[in-house]
Amino acid sequence: MVVRHEASPGPGAVPAEFRDAVASLRSATLRPEVFCEEMPAPQRIAPYAAALSADVTVDDTDVGTGRIILLHDPAGNDAWEGTFRCVAYVRCDIELDLVADPLLAQVGWTWLTEALDAHGADYVAESGTVTRVATESFGGMVEDAGSAQIEIRASWTPAATGGAGGLAPLDVTPHVEAWGELLCTAAGLEPVPEGVAVMPSRRGQRGTAG
Repeated sequence: MVVRHEASPGPGAVPAEFRDAVASLRSATLRPEVFCEEMPAPQRIAPYAAALSADVTVDDTDVGTGRIILLHDPAGNDAWEGTFRCVAYVRCDIELDLVADPLLAQVGWTWLTEALDAHGADYVAESGTVTRVATESFGGMVEDAGSAQIEIRASWTPAATGGAGGLAPLDVTPHVEAWGELLCTAAGLEPVPEGVAVMPSRRGQRGTAG
């Protein structure tokens, strides 16, 4: 996991609460269709950052991609309403005729909020956009079939829960798992039936290994 701190890059300078949050980021369980791995965290957004990227693969075909970034600013951020922030991105192929559906954007946003709620991920100050992209071919490429994608960009502040003697260490595991579910939903995968345990493949777990 990439952890960055501009002023004091030594490992000892990383706050314990961020180390705990990163450990929970790595412990998330994702479906076997999701190939997740660590990626360099963006710089200059926050003093500390960690990131994962993922691809959704069905029958050896990539049908979706995404990333999730965990930001931490010990001084707090008024816009975040906290000291941590999750930033997520999802892009998946969809049927071309869905692009014209006026409800698609609202449905795409609902996929995110329902996934967060389903995984028990408490959050505040959520915001984001849903974009529909359609591609048509002309001229010498006119015989190529058109394509369409949905892009979801979102950020939210994970809320810490109460623990003995105060707030417990921030657990972002449910937030990462909700992002993984969003990826699969946007890619058109059927939901896992209730009561059926998710058994990730080794490939799907490569990015979340400790």
